[in-house]
Amino acid sequence: MEAFLVSTGIVALAEIGDKTQLLAFILAAKFRKPVPIIIGILIATLVNHGFAGAVGTWVTTLLGPTTLRWVLGVSFIAMAIWTLIPDKFDEDDAKLAHFGVFGTTLVAFFLAEMGDKTQVATIALAAQYQNLAVVVAGTTLGMMIANVPAVLLGDRIAHAIPVRLVHGIAAAIFAVLGVATLLGAGESLGF
Repeated sequence: MEAFLVSTGIVALAEIGDKTQLLAFILAAKFRKPVPIIIGILIATLVNHGFAGAVGTWVTTLLGPTTLRWVLGVSFIAMAIWTLIPDKFDEDDAKLAHFGVFGTTLVAFFLAEMGDKTQVATIALAAQYQNLAVVVAGTTLGMMIANVPAVLLGDRIAHAIPVRLVHGIAAAIFAVLGVATLLGAGESLGF
């Protein structure tokens, strides 16, 4: 349950103001068809985070417990720093309209999520908790918690969210996870 809740919370917070959330706002404004956009986001996230979680799980088979602890600890601290850096959105991510609403959302979200903070977080969380399905379910739910309101409410909520505060909270959680990992908080789990 901890893996699910931590994965959900971290990704939901990290996604606020992220480029993929900005993409959700743009797709909602452009197409004004929330259901295919939400389904496209869900499927793109499941595939992307499923792959990322598999990579995270695979990494645990390559590294010894001490090395893994250091890699994860430093990765979480790096994620804390990265979370504080504002994202830039590339308008080209939303210019795939010839695929239709669902196809455009699916392709744009999948591509925008490649190498994104939440994908990297999914890799680290899957390695940390060594539970692929639970971590992917949690990170996907976190993405949906942040992006469904963006699709449904659009500009009405965009300016009401204190993005810097939310990013600060997410960064603090990543930093605490990193320090706890470096201090051996996961020793009972084998790393």
